[in-house]
Amino acid sequence: MKHVADAGRRRLLQLSALGLLSQGLALSPAQAAAALPATPAGTSPLRRLGASGPLVPAVGLGCMGMSEFYGAPDARAVQRTLDAALERGVMLLDSADMYGSGANEQLLGQYLRGRRSHAVVATKFGIVREQKGWHVNNTPAYVKAACEASLRRLGTDCIDVYYAHRIDPQHPVEDMIGAMADLVRAGKVRAIGLSEAAPATIRRAHAVHPIAAVETEYSLFSREPERELIPLCAEIGAAFVPYAPLSRGMLGGQVAPANALGADDFRKNLPRFQPGNFQRNQAIVAEFAEMAQRRQCSSATLALAWLLGKGQHLIPIPGTRNAAHLAENMAAATLQLSGEERAAIERLFPVGVAHGKRYTDKELKTVEL
Repeated sequence: MKHVADAGRRRLLQLSALGLLSQGLALSPAQAAAALPATPAGTSPLRRLGASGPLVPAVGLGCMGMSEFYGAPDARAVQRTLDAALERGVMLLDSADMYGSGANEQLLGQYLRGRRSHAVVATKFGIVREQKGWHVNNTPAYVKAACEASLRRLGTDCIDVYYAHRIDPQHPVEDMIGAMADLVRAGKVRAIGLSEAAPATIRRAHAVHPIAAVETEYSLFSREPERELIPLCAEIGAAFVPYAPLSRGMLGGQVAPANALGADDFRKNLPRFQPGNFQRNQAIVAEFAEMAQRRQCSSATLALAWLLGKGQHLIPIPGTRNAAHLAENMAAATLQLSGEERAAIERLFPVGVAHGKRYTDKELKTVEL
C-alpha cells in the first residue's frame, strides 16, 4: 500500500503546509483554491468547517461502523478504506467515545500515529454506555473527564471538533458549553459542536461560545432539518454535518430487511427496516436508482450530490468500511445537478415520505428534533 500512503501524504501535506488543518487559518475558499495545486482526480472541493475553522473536502468519513453497529467489521477492509480515504484526500474523520466503547477512537489513534496532522478528527461525548443500555451525561465534570479519555485513546493532544453527542435536558446547556469552552481555552479542543440538538438549544449554546458544527441525521428520507436547522447553521456560521446521509445504506439499494440482518446489526430494530416499511421504502429507492442510472452514477453518489447542493456549509459524513463505496461517496462532490433534476428528486422524496421512524421510540427520546 506504499502508493496509497505516498499519494495521500502528498495531497494532505499540501493542505497541512498551508495550515488549513491544524491551524484553521482564515483563508477564503477562493484564496485557498489559488494557493493549492490542482485538485487531483477523485478528491473533493473544499468547504469550511465553521466560520473560522479549517477547510476540508466536501465529503467526510463517518467511522462508527468500523468498530460495531453494522455487523462485525473486517479489519483488513477497514484498513483499505482508511488508506483509500487518505489517497483521495478525505480529511474529516468522525468518531465518538461510545463507538465500540472507545475502540473506534483507539482505531483512529493507531491509524493516524505519525500522520496526525493529515486529518481533522471529530469525536463526541455524552452517551454513557451501561450493561443494559445507556444514558446521557452533560455535566461539566464529565465533559472534561471524557475529553481527557478521548485524547488518550486518539493519541493526540488536541481534538479538532468536539461534539456533545446528545443533550441532557436535566442540565443547563450553558453549563456544558462553558466546560467545552474551557477545553478550547486549554488548547485541548479547537472547536465545539452539538449533535441532534434543537434550534433553541443551539442558539443558547452559541450565545456562550461559537458553535462550529452541528451534526444531525439528514438524508432524502430524513429532510426535516431543512425547516429550521440548516438555515440556522448558515445564520450563525456553523457547518451542518449530516450523518447517515444515505439513510444507513438504504438509499444505496444494497441493504436487507430487518429479518435478514444479523443480530449484531443495529438496523435490525430500526422502524424503517421492518417488514412492510422496508419494502415500501425500497420501492421509492428503486425509482431513484433509475434516476441514477440515467446520470451514469450510483444511487449513493446521486443522493449525496443532491444533499451537497443544499448549501456550501453542508459537509456530510457517510459511513463506510468499503473502499469502493468510499469512491462512490467522494464522486458526489463533483457531480452537478440541474434544477430540473433536483426538483424531480424532491418530488420523489417529499418531506415525510419515509415509512417508519428513523429511530425507535426509546432512542428518539434523546433526540431534540
